[in-house]
Amino acid sequence: MADDALNTLWLLHGVNLDMLGSRAPEQYGALTLGELESRVTAHAARRGFAVHCFQTNHEGAMVEQLHELARGGAAVIIINPGAWTHYSYAIRDALELVKVPIAEVHLSDIEAREEWRRRSVIADVATVRVWGKGVDGYFEAVDALATAVS
Repeated sequence: MADDALNTLWLLHGVNLDMLGSRAPEQYGALTLGELESRVTAHAARRGFAVHCFQTNHEGAMVEQLHELARGGAAVIIINPGAWTHYSYAIRDALELVKVPIAEVHLSDIEAREEWRRRSVIADVATVRVWGKGVDGYFEAVDALATAVS
């Protein structure tokens, strides 16, 4: 891991998360992606992390970002892959290449939703999994990852 990555938390957002605030607020809350990132960044700073954020609706772009992180550049990762959670083995395999603690986070309660949303193909590569707690789930993930690397 590169020296500048020793305290870096990468906050990765998958498909459709750029639509937060307007997409099904009863499921995902009213915060925009920018507001979510600001709150998580502030919380992570209190835990000693510098935060870098990345969002894409393109699976290949997420895989390329994960490959870059596999070469060094992150102490920990929080990822909300969106719908990719349920079927993207490409993202799962790219996450496996990144040898740092990873938190899988979902704003909504994926266990209480449609049957197909209850399966996560990335669960086995995640150090921490949090769902159904809105933005507080991200804070929980930051705290768990801070403990994991301390």
